[in-house]
Amino acid sequence: MAQPELQRVLGKKELIIIGFSGAVGTGVLFSTAGMTAVAGPGVVIAWLIGALLYLSVGLTYIDLSFLYPEEGGPSRYSLYTFGPVTNMINAISDLLWYVFLPPIEALGAVMGLNYFYPHLANHSGNPTILGAVIGVLFMLLFFPLNYFGIRTFSKSTKWIGVLKLILYFGIAIGFISDADFSNFYQFGGVLPFGIVGLFKAIPLAMFCFGGLRVIPDFTEEVKDQNVIIPSILWSLLGQSILYLLFGIAMLLALNWNAIHIAAGNWGELSKIAGNPFIVIANSLNVSWLIISVLAISIIGPFVAGYIYLGAGTRVLFAMGRSKIVSRRMIELSKNHNIPVKALIVITIIGIMVAFVSAPLPSIYKLISDAVVAGYIGFSVNPAIMIVLRKEGRKGRFASDRLTLMIAVLAFASASLIIYWSGWPSVPYASTLVLLLALVFGVTGKVKEGLVNSIWYIAYIVFLSGMTYIGSVGAQDYVSVLMGSVIVVIISLLIFLPWSVASCMEESKRPKFTHPSGSINSPLGAKQSHTNHISLHITP
Repeated sequence: MAQPELQRVLGKKELIIIGFSGAVGTGVLFSTAGMTAVAGPGVVIAWLIGALLYLSVGLTYIDLSFLYPEEGGPSRYSLYTFGPVTNMINAISDLLWYVFLPPIEALGAVMGLNYFYPHLANHSGNPTILGAVIGVLFMLLFFPLNYFGIRTFSKSTKWIGVLKLILYFGIAIGFISDADFSNFYQFGGVLPFGIVGLFKAIPLAMFCFGGLRVIPDFTEEVKDQNVIIPSILWSLLGQSILYLLFGIAMLLALNWNAIHIAAGNWGELSKIAGNPFIVIANSLNVSWLIISVLAISIIGPFVAGYIYLGAGTRVLFAMGRSKIVSRRMIELSKNHNIPVKALIVITIIGIMVAFVSAPLPSIYKLISDAVVAGYIGFSVNPAIMIVLRKEGRKGRFASDRLTLMIAVLAFASASLIIYWSGWPSVPYASTLVLLLALVFGVTGKVKEGLVNSIWYIAYIVFLSGMTYIGSVGAQDYVSVLMGSVIVVIISLLIFLPWSVASCMEESKRPKFTHPSGSINSPLGAKQSHTNHISLHITP
């Protein structure tokens, strides 16, 4: 009997909606207020800088998904250049992002429901026991949308996702229509907290843009690999426009007196209880806007949650292929052709996280901080790109100079994104990543390539230390500007060259198996073609 295989059904429209709609969840509603609290009108600039930073990261996914078109690819790319240990650390970073985000989004939807039944969250904004139970129910609803196969997942995302995006754009325009431009210049100008405010705001933006990474995780279920490029770029463009609109909308619709905050007291915006856009919509007393914001406060995180659950399933599937976790994680459902056991594991973990949020809100805060682990995964891709180019393997970008430029910008961007995430988020995430890597390394089959991973471990420790001494973290020994300069210089002059020099010998590297079944050695010079994918691994 033929073994079930992943189905190639996703096209460009589906990928764009998955990337765009998956990214837009609780972040745009809560992060915009948080960013405005630390940057004032500079929130608009922060969103724009965030888009540019993430563009460089997104281009690395474009390049490497072309070379290695496989499911959960970002959690596998480093395997073919740095070996199993580096790949394990990288994959764990990705997995932590996807394990914790679905319950965070589920509880985000609970916060939306709290408006109708104000017993789901306490005065601190943490879920009550009942709120946590409703969060668990949302996690259970995420499951069937993924379980019944990629076609069901794609169709449901296309319709619900489009509705969700229409609501988001309509709401942003609705807030902007009630324009009061005085907030742009009256209370400290465009940058009331200076450039420091921008640096503090940008990591909150990264939480939103991070959803773009789901696209390469579904690579092996895409009909035509060539649609990945426009899917990532269009998704990023759509996100950027929407986030800029929400940044502008908050500033134009903000009535200080109506929300009981002293005019110009930007920092108090982060203390608004509940969804800040619901509070502002109430202050405007516009019925359709209130209803629409309430709708997206539930639909938005709901859609993002089940998309992240699906992407996390693919990451666990990839880790099964890499033998980091049990090979059972790669078993596909005979009826629906999805990694069903990986889906069950991710869902169970998400349910546990959602449930502990009520009795142990402090632990849930640590879990939220641990999402920063996902940013640590960004930094490996640029090094991989440079290694492959040095060996003559061309990806999506024809010019070696362009590839090098993208890699350098992406490595600097990834380093800054991690650093700006601050203390204690970075050390929490780093500690969790390295502890899990140690556990998996001791109990699992991942043994090779420890020497090749030392640069990565040192890099993670360095950035954790920088968040401690910098003003974005525990101490204020180094200003945020000086700290950012130090991070970029040391990352580019020490860690990037060190990473390239740490690549595993080609003869010892694991071989890449194309989804069609052909095995291409990293040393081989071969171009592989299937009905749907054109793959160029080597020149």
